[in-house]
Amino acid sequence: MKKHLIIVAGGSGKRMNIEKPKQFALLNNIPVLMHTIKKFHDFDSKINSVVVLPEPHLDEWKMLCRKYAFHIPHRTTGGGSTRFHSVKEGLGQIFDEDGYVAIHDGVRPFVSNSTITCCFDAAAVYKSAIPVVTPPDSLRIIEGGESKTIDRNHVRIIQTPQVFELNMLRKAYEQPYQDLFTDDATVVEAAGNKIFLTDGNRENIKITHPEDWLLAESIMKEQNNKRNT
Repeated sequence: MKKHLIIVAGGSGKRMNIEKPKQFALLNNIPVLMHTIKKFHDFDSKINSVVVLPEPHLDEWKMLCRKYAFHIPHRTTGGGSTRFHSVKEGLGQIFDEDGYVAIHDGVRPFVSNSTITCCFDAAAVYKSAIPVVTPPDSLRIIEGGESKTIDRNHVRIIQTPQVFELNMLRKAYEQPYQDLFTDDATVVEAAGNKIFLTDGNRENIKITHPEDWLLAESIMKEQNNKRNT
């Protein structure tokens, strides 16, 4: 199975209240994005990796790779105005005719090897696979100005990587952009394809807000302690 990877790293850092893009912020003394790329390289050192960055930060990323002696092979390209357009730019950098492609958020550095494996294995059978976890909290939905409870066992929190058969994904991204495209699964589903759910891992958080950063540092500390024992 030929494996491809598109890492979408288009954040600005505004919601984190930092000046630099959040994917460049240091976690355990190296940029978050480097942790993320390494997770997929550890999964498969031959994976064909494309990193989509904001156009103005492409040179900064090259400088960071030199500074931190980061040599894991990957190509870079500038992103678009939305996630949809950024993924489309990433697809344009995949030149093979077949295979499976994982699309992952650049600021999810704690995806587990087992989650990645499950997603690729499931996609090989069902042509699509997205990792999910059950919400730990109670949920309510707002309808007509009132709220009512939802059985959380019928709801899932969506994560990445979202893995798809390459040509199916390419065809899905030929659609015009719609506001309802919140992730790649919604794009693929709008093209008439079914989405298969597989198990994610709870540590696979997306670092978006300042409190996420505190959690990320705690997860990293715990993982370092496990490696050192």
